[in-house]
Amino acid sequence: MTLQELRYIVALADTGHFAKAAERCHVSQPTLSTQLKKLEDYLGVTLFDRSLRQVSATPAGREIVERARLVLAEVDRIKAIAKQSLDPMARTLNLGVIPTAGPYFLPHALRVVHRAYPQLRLLLREDFTANLLNALAQGRVDAALLALPVPGEGLQAAPLFQEPFVAALPKGHALAKKKTIDAHELAQHKMLLLEEGHCFRDQALEVCGLRGDFGEEVKATSLETLRQMVAIGIGCTLLPALAAKGPGRNAGIELRSLKRPVPSRTMGLVWRSRSPHQETLQRLAETWRDHLPEGVTAV
Repeated sequence: MTLQELRYIVALADTGHFAKAAERCHVSQPTLSTQLKKLEDYLGVTLFDRSLRQVSATPAGREIVERARLVLAEVDRIKAIAKQSLDPMARTLNLGVIPTAGPYFLPHALRVVHRAYPQLRLLLREDFTANLLNALAQGRVDAALLALPVPGEGLQAAPLFQEPFVAALPKGHALAKKKTIDAHELAQHKMLLLEEGHCFRDQALEVCGLRGDFGEEVKATSLETLRQMVAIGIGCTLLPALAAKGPGRNAGIELRSLKRPVPSRTMGLVWRSRSPHQETLQRLAETWRDHLPEGVTAV
């Protein structure tokens, strides 16, 4: 049994397809198939059911795949410890980020990283919180920028900043006559929200005192879609402070602050407690916390 064979079975479990698993492992499909059969013969057990349209692990295979993940994670940890002795900030990290933060915080955050740690390379993946937590658990991302708190065990979180919410209203909207708005007032008007899966949707529902089945007609796929819908007068919405900034971004929209206590979210960097990149991620979080954009408050 070799580490490479363990990488093969993990890749096949993740993709459910021999060709995709081979592509991920940078080998030919026959090579991967041959090595998998060799491992099954060695263990004396069938790891994958090949009779299905999508290859699926057998009950024994699922348990062995999870053990293989642990072994490979420890191997990565050994390698990382060796690299950290040289420079913990000279490496590549796979970083996940939720869609309601990525386009608005990352441009600033990446400039900060480039100046402070020119040898640190961040590979970005934008996805919903649930998908990023799953990717974290499987080791497909090293850390993720998420709204805290997040569910799950074996995770470590470094809070970065508190981001207030603001109301976005069409020009001439009745609520635009006020300097500040109670969030519950928005619920009395046509509210526009993101589709299910966005954690910001759940936060907006809670802030406005609404339920998930309040009868909305339109669900947006992104904050930019929400912004455009507000601009043409379809309804009003909430935006995180960073998403509400930017010259020319809010044409046709009137922004209003919310009454105290101002609703907000806490953004943080989350990683596995057993991550081999602990020092790197701690220093990255500290650097971001010390160099935040305007409109948010350090935690």
